Amino acid sequence: MDTPTSLLIFQITCCVGLSLWLSISLINNLQAFASSAGAIGETMSMAPLAQPPGISLPLLVRAMTSHAIHRLALSTIVLTQAAAVLAAWVGCYELLLGAGLEVARPWLNLALSATLGFLFAMLLGGIWFGYWIRQEGLQLTHLLLMVWILLHFVVLNVRWT
Repeated sequence: MDTPTSLLIFQITCCVGLSLWLSISLINNLQAFASSAGAIGETMSMAPLAQPPGISLPLLVRAMTSHAIHRLALSTIVLTQAAAVLAAWVGCYELLLGAGLEVARPWLNLALSATLGFLFAMLLGGIWFGYWIRQEGLQLTHLLLMVWILLHFVVLNVRWT
């Protein structure tokens, strides 16, 4: 096997894996919308800061307890995820069965941009509501996912030859 073929196999694996991950994430949010909205509500209401021992901060004035706002936040993420899923699968199709990487790349970059967008929304929303204090695992997950998406961008956009 030559290097260009092995690189293409690696890029295809990245694209299909990303598309599947995005699809499963979207399905999870759609299938368990109320639970996902509840999880977002936990962060937005700053409820973890009230758990013993309670933490009193000036940031607590930012707490949002409206279930409608929690559902709106999740709806925004779900719509962005749906755009990412659609673009990712179009990119996969172009890469696997269509005109190849040059035609697939803009679609895959759109998927990566949408994914980075909803990850930034979660990261920035989390930092606004002080999730680094009691939900540090969630913050680290968001940061790691951003690194993963940035690495996909490098794999798909660097001219390797």
